[in-house]
Amino acid sequence: MEMRIMVDAMGGDNAPGEIVKGCIEALKLKKGFDIELIGIEQEITKYLDKFRYNGNRIIITHAPEVIYNEDKPTEAIRHKRNSSMVTGLKKIREKEGEIFISAGSTGALLAGTLLVAGKIEGVLRPALAPIVPSISGGTMIIDAGMNTQVRPVNYVQFAVMGSVYMEQVFGKDNPRVGLVNVGTEDEKGNSTLREALALLRKCDINFVGNIEGRDIAEGKVDVAVCDGFTGNAMLKMMEGTGKYFFHNMKRIFNSSICSKISALLIKTHLKKLKDSVDPEIAGGTPILGASGLIFKCHGNSGAEAIKNTIIKAHGVSSSGFIEKIKERISDMEVEHG
Repeated sequence: MEMRIMVDAMGGDNAPGEIVKGCIEALKLKKGFDIELIGIEQEITKYLDKFRYNGNRIIITHAPEVIYNEDKPTEAIRHKRNSSMVTGLKKIREKEGEIFISAGSTGALLAGTLLVAGKIEGVLRPALAPIVPSISGGTMIIDAGMNTQVRPVNYVQFAVMGSVYMEQVFGKDNPRVGLVNVGTEDEKGNSTLREALALLRKCDINFVGNIEGRDIAEGKVDVAVCDGFTGNAMLKMMEGTGKYFFHNMKRIFNSSICSKISALLIKTHLKKLKDSVDPEIAGGTPILGASGLIFKCHGNSGAEAIKNTIIKAHGVSSSGFIEKIKERISDMEVEHG
């Protein structure tokens, strides 16, 4: 039986056209899974016809309602029960598919993960866990926007889940974990961070202590643990810095004939560098701690991002990391008080 990957066809700024196109492109590249497009059937069919897809690896599940970015997340999840997002999350809860991917409202998806899909038993708070470029090849930031206020035990669970993911999915041996703080000294930060630091030192992970924001890009850790407010701010800052860097690089290389020639000589290397920070190439972000594999794509994702997320999710699903997280969380001796 083929793996079932469910995709929110109505989520995101470019839905459903770019979503449908990305699904078709993923199917052309990879075998071993089918795609269930969830959304307004007439709209989905229109784009399947437009892109001349006549295969049998896409099925459509009609969901007549749409959750928009301007909707209040919790209210939308509770009242738009026939939306594409809620339908997909219900299917995750009922184990009707292995993976759910959405570029829709971040707030609604995060609320729906808690209220509809559910959590792994023992997990207090699921967390958004993007991998950002670093000198060491990639560092996870967890949490990056799901939980703006957290307790010390939440930091510990984020660290354990992040460590398992980097080990199982990326093959990192004994991943290095750091706690994001305003300094590396033990006395830095507020009382919550100091208590979290003490708990993390007792945890069965490769914890290196407090780190600063700059240590992430420098690759000093494989997992950077923080609350969702801090993580989201750092993530957006890194995205903006990347755009600033390439904007100025383009201006410099276009400034003279010599610089244009120089750009041609290193064009391949520049493209690799640009791809490493391009969200379209990186694809979506997993929500760790959810009862199934849920990926959040950027709201303005195009077909390339959807395609890459599907391919990535298919590979991640075979890693067994969810079962490993269940095992590690159940073994934790940290008090949940």
